[in-house]
Amino acid sequence: MTTPDAPHAAHAAHAANSEYGAPAKKAPAKDPWDLPDVAGLTVGVLGGTGDQGRGLAYRLARAGQKVIIGSRVAERAQTAARELGGAELGVEGADNAECSRRSDIVIVAVPWDGHAKTLEGLREELAGKLVIDCVNPLGFDKKGAYALTPDEGSAAEQAATLLPDSRVTAAFHHLSAVLLQDPEVEQIDTDVMVMGESRADTDLVQALAARIPGMRGVYAGRLRNAHQVESLVANLISVNRRYKAHAGLRVTDV
Repeated sequence: MTTPDAPHAAHAAHAANSEYGAPAKKAPAKDPWDLPDVAGLTVGVLGGTGDQGRGLAYRLARAGQKVIIGSRVAERAQTAARELGGAELGVEGADNAECSRRSDIVIVAVPWDGHAKTLEGLREELAGKLVIDCVNPLGFDKKGAYALTPDEGSAAEQAATLLPDSRVTAAFHHLSAVLLQDPEVEQIDTDVMVMGESRADTDLVQALAARIPGMRGVYAGRLRNAHQVESLVANLISVNRRYKAHAGLRVTDV
């Protein structure tokens, strides 16, 4: 009787297992905290002259990230960049189009009422880019802040609709602009909820958040889950007013 050689026998066993339903050996699960290195990427911040965008630009630059502040008017962006530390801190200013073209990752931190118009005008420049939308659609009346619901479902979903050739994610919604801009604050103790359609993209955003001391990016689902995350800012505003605080969020047990 002939004995099959080892490679042939292994192949036959694998075929038999497949044919009769024996489970194939799975690759080990990916460590959710094994994140890519983003230190060499340039980050653009559209709306970088506003409080939230300015604060994010400052924190990322302070962490060693190359940052370009974007504004409708280049001179305003350049002034903001100089005020944050300029070339010494690795911050430049440019108009929104140049900022988008020169950046690897682009954070959208514009006011909600200018969100759609801004992105419509940058569709070509943002094609192929990783876009992080951190805009919170909110209204205000005598009772305080309340959430608005865009026709698309959320600001992030509106961005995805307007930027079909970009990789749109959502993150950085729950950060205090006051803390972000305060040079005396060494670290921002909060988690960042990250949403998107591609794990590779959300991993990049999580890694970017982790560049800021005290901060952690936590995957929180696909873009269809962005509305409730954007809306939660209205609750945090109420918390801050009642307790005279700059509240953030922590996700437990992860």
